[in-house]
Amino acid sequence: MTAHLKEISKSIEAAQGDLFLEELNRKWNDHNKALQMIRDILMYMDRTYIPNTHKTPVHELGLSLWRDNIIHSGKIQSRLLSTLLELVHRERTGEFIDRGLMRNILKMLMDLGSSVYQEDFEKPFLEVSAEFYRGESQKFIECYDCGDYLKKAEIRLNEEIERVTHYLDAKSEGKITNVVEKEMIANHMMRLVHMENSGLVNMLLNDKHGDLGRMYNLFRRVPNGLAMIRDVMTSHLRETGKQLVTDAERLKDPVEYVQRVLDEKEKYDGIISLAFSNDKTFQNALNSSFEYFINLNSRSPEFISLFVDDKLRKGLKGVSEEDVEIILDKVMMIFCYLQEKDVFEKYYKQHLAKRLLSGKTVSDDAERSLIVKLKTACGYQYTSKLEGMFTDMKTSQDTMQGFCSSHPELTDGPTLVVQVLTMGSWPTQPNITCHLPFEMSALCEKFRSYYLGTHTGRRLSWQTNMGTADIKAIFGKGQKHELNVSTYQMCVLMLFNNADRFSYKEIEQVTAIPASDLKRCLQSMACVKGKNVLRKEPMSKDIGEDDSFFVNEKFASKFYKVKVGTVVAQKESEPEKQETRQRVEEDRKPQIEAAVVRIMKSRKVLDHNNIIAEVTKQLQSRFLANPTEIKKRIESLIEREFLERDNSDRKMYRYLA
Repeated sequence: MTAHLKEISKSIEAAQGDLFLEELNRKWNDHNKALQMIRDILMYMDRTYIPNTHKTPVHELGLSLWRDNIIHSGKIQSRLLSTLLELVHRERTGEFIDRGLMRNILKMLMDLGSSVYQEDFEKPFLEVSAEFYRGESQKFIECYDCGDYLKKAEIRLNEEIERVTHYLDAKSEGKITNVVEKEMIANHMMRLVHMENSGLVNMLLNDKHGDLGRMYNLFRRVPNGLAMIRDVMTSHLRETGKQLVTDAERLKDPVEYVQRVLDEKEKYDGIISLAFSNDKTFQNALNSSFEYFINLNSRSPEFISLFVDDKLRKGLKGVSEEDVEIILDKVMMIFCYLQEKDVFEKYYKQHLAKRLLSGKTVSDDAERSLIVKLKTACGYQYTSKLEGMFTDMKTSQDTMQGFCSSHPELTDGPTLVVQVLTMGSWPTQPNITCHLPFEMSALCEKFRSYYLGTHTGRRLSWQTNMGTADIKAIFGKGQKHELNVSTYQMCVLMLFNNADRFSYKEIEQVTAIPASDLKRCLQSMACVKGKNVLRKEPMSKDIGEDDSFFVNEKFASKFYKVKVGTVVAQKESEPEKQETRQRVEEDRKPQIEAAVVRIMKSRKVLDHNNIIAEVTKQLQSRFLANPTEIKKRIESLIEREFLERDNSDRKMYRYLA
């Protein structure tokens, strides 16, 4: 057989050009058939003699002889390798090759043993491939932008996977894809991500979901690929978020400010969903970035509350229930990023109070839905007072029905609607009383008698600064209007039933309205075009203490009902901000103390650092506790003998039962 194979070897060597592989394939098929016949003839020997004498089986011996005399013959071995590699190269550069012939030849190498396939083809193939892709990637990165480069890399990767299915050993797939990934992606990651005008940041800015998805899928194949995308995305998001929340122009409009944050969140949620396969690590990076920059602006809690206020006053009119829920869910998403949730609660309570008392809320269902969401996020205690406000509104309706049925004689004259608010549930208001007109003060007295007669142990204090009134007025030429005004404005207008003209000081003296409120209410009735039911002398935009006021007989409006608003700032003034902040700080003290006592009661003995960590963890759903403040509260508890310091270690505290 060896002599026969040497003859075959010569005929294969003599084959020229493309006929070389065909001749090799033909002779291999002939050799296989011959081996089959010989094995069948010598079957008995194969089954009995060979196992007993530990000789090589017939078929195996035939393959070994083919390997040694044909494949490993000096002239064939190198020619075979160069021919195979040449064909692969031609296919990579776009030429068509005989894949069936390639499959047969490589299958022959695999049949001769995995070591033959690996040593005689696979190792050199991988080395040549690495060199090819190294050169090609260098050429591509100089010529193409990031998106186009990634498309080329993806095509090359898919081509190599397809090549394995057509004629390479299945085990080669991982090895060749590793080569492509290393040469085309891993070696150029940094340059691709930071490529000017087309890198990752450019893709994020321009919502290039296709390119981002391609980058994600390719980079996930290489070590630290996704970490690099995540880090660049995070730093870009933090930078743009920081600009967004510190831009003085945007801070002028709280509703626009929150809308921009929501738009940014929606944009990146879309990117993570469509391009990054909802990757949890990217979701976490997004959340931490938003939490970082939203809390850079100490007014974020106030602005989010103002945004909700705007939506629940007018922004959700005519919007379907499903869309209302979507908007509220988006608001809750950014609410969850707030570290100072108690500051939001303070503002939300104030805004909710104004909506409920002025009857300005678009939908009670939307209001209650948001409270349910807040309760789910922060617990029952967070929303108990907000729910108490709704309870008061319902109870007040029942109280008014009882009052009206017990005083049927009141149907002819002025009517009174009272909201009885539980002091602990509603935002604390300064207890300011102004002098109501006689007609109204008599009604208020009747209500007081009725209410205190039906409820024992209660005290009523009138909040005239929070009320409204409807007044019927007749102007110069007999034109009639119904004016919707604040209680303060009503007190001022009713004065003009008894005299034609009043000075500012006279009005202040008779009504006892605080100066700042009085100036605002006079300004809105005398200086606002279309609402100027009064006139003033001298005419100016601001109210002076020497001004005098009289009814504008020429007042005209195309509407019968005219709402005269009060000039009011949407955002808080600096002193009001300080006051709100102070109230929040005061409210935090008992919460910190309660947390310290709870922890110490269960642990009995604990060191200072662990107490700080535990308290911060317990309170983080409401606010981020300041370690200095926690220390002060611990000192206060030691003074009041709830805790004591350990005698041997001053950093250890003991609970005193």
